[in-house]
Amino acid sequence: MKEKLQKFGGAMFTPVMLLSFSGIILAITIIFQNPIIMGSIANEGTVWYRIWSVVSAGMWTVFNNLELLFVIALPIGLATKSLARVSMESFVVYMSFNYFIGAILTNFGKFFGIDFSVDPIEGSGLKLIGGIKTLDTGLVGAIIIALLVVYLHDHFFDKKVPDWLAMFNGSSLVVFLGMMCSIVIALIFCFIWPVFQKGMGSIQHFFVASGGFGIWCYTLLERLLLPTGLHHLLTQPFSYGPVIVNGGITTYWLDHLVKFSQTTTPLAKLFPGAAFKLYGHNKIFGAPGVAAALYFAAKPENKKKTAALVVPAAISAIIGGITEPLEFTFLFVSPPLYVVYAILCATLSWAEYAIGTRGDFTSGLITWLAKNWIPLWQNHHNEYIKQIIVGLIFTFIFFIVMYFLIIKFDIKTPGRQDSGETKLYTKKDYKEKKSSSKAATNKLSSFETKAQAYLDGLGGKENIISVTNCATRLRTTVKDPSLVKDDDYFRDNGAIAVIRKDDNIQVVVGTSVPQVKDAFDKLL
Repeated sequence: MKEKLQKFGGAMFTPVMLLSFSGIILAITIIFQNPIIMGSIANEGTVWYRIWSVVSAGMWTVFNNLELLFVIALPIGLATKSLARVSMESFVVYMSFNYFIGAILTNFGKFFGIDFSVDPIEGSGLKLIGGIKTLDTGLVGAIIIALLVVYLHDHFFDKKVPDWLAMFNGSSLVVFLGMMCSIVIALIFCFIWPVFQKGMGSIQHFFVASGGFGIWCYTLLERLLLPTGLHHLLTQPFSYGPVIVNGGITTYWLDHLVKFSQTTTPLAKLFPGAAFKLYGHNKIFGAPGVAAALYFAAKPENKKKTAALVVPAAISAIIGGITEPLEFTFLFVSPPLYVVYAILCATLSWAEYAIGTRGDFTSGLITWLAKNWIPLWQNHHNEYIKQIIVGLIFTFIFFIVMYFLIIKFDIKTPGRQDSGETKLYTKKDYKEKKSSSKAATNKLSSFETKAQAYLDGLGGKENIISVTNCATRLRTTVKDPSLVKDDDYFRDNGAIAVIRKDDNIQVVVGTSVPQVKDAFDKLL
């Protein structure tokens, strides 16, 4: 079950990558349309304003079509064959599902207690999805249909039907079965979804009313789930689902960014639910403290080498919001140390919540600037100054706590291992290795070279049962774990770390893992 959930979490990350990119670009367009920042040139009706309105309209594409994005992208990460076809099948069945709901409520809306004649605006419980007026089932409906189609595709795509029914082979059979199932699912949704929507209001009230303790627990779980790859399952229903607001916190924040920038009312009052996007504070303030602790705890003769490891990792965390390379340098050396780190992260989020910090603070400095500080600084700078002061205090706390524990318990973090266990390769080493490799390898891209090396290290093609990826890791299930080479082999070939749990082997590649995964698939 854990393996299946990990695979699902990795598949969920595929569309989220587009959301992160689109969110930053959209925030920039919102900044250019804000008269408080740009002056009178950005007043509504000016040529400047209208030009950026055009750009902004395109940037909303991803957020306005989240359901379609997920229903197309999820099968790519979940199906085991003919990935292009399964995406088409999923899209067709999902559109049918919405047409069925629309037709049912048009004819029998009163029976289900739904006034289907109202406009599909926010709060109505209805929505236009792909031009179809239907229930606002959010990502839940998209995910259920995508999972249904993946199951049908993997079980029936290759089924042989009689020759006289040849037109029902392959995708046609899958779509037919999917449509039949989606009629039943649409009927079920008409019964239960209005009740579910009312329940969401109660859940929203509970999370907002839970205050700092709820934020602390939420952040703690997010960090503790990171090694398993299941943290996306926790955060995405808040960010892009209906747990706090319809459409998710991310979309709501961007949609109201201009409104928030034009008032001095504290953000905690304007949008209290944004507290569930504070868990990224460890990327800006926690990562430097951890990196400093690892550096100062290293043996004197290894400090230079340790700096070469932790400084780039810290910069990646601060600028891009990628913390896994830094966290995995000590996670599996000492799991208890990681638990302490997770507690510190949760406490940092709680402290920021307590002083009134709210906003989209889940990624790195680029996102913070575009979505928060630049557009809102003029009227909310006092809140951000307090945020930075508290964050810097916690940078020092992270350093003190982590350094003390590493020294006190003699934890073998990078730079503290016995002589010979840690080696960093120079550019000269790399060139020598390249020149001694096969001529054919020289023609490969860096992604293909890594993929080939990892495949060899995992015991070859015959030893691979399944392979997926998340934000930074290549996740594999192998037949015989004893055939997998040691961690040094993978590090020598560019990996950051290796995670082993029985037959589940995860190679921490970094942010280039999608390209490495594609090359890996081709080799398989």
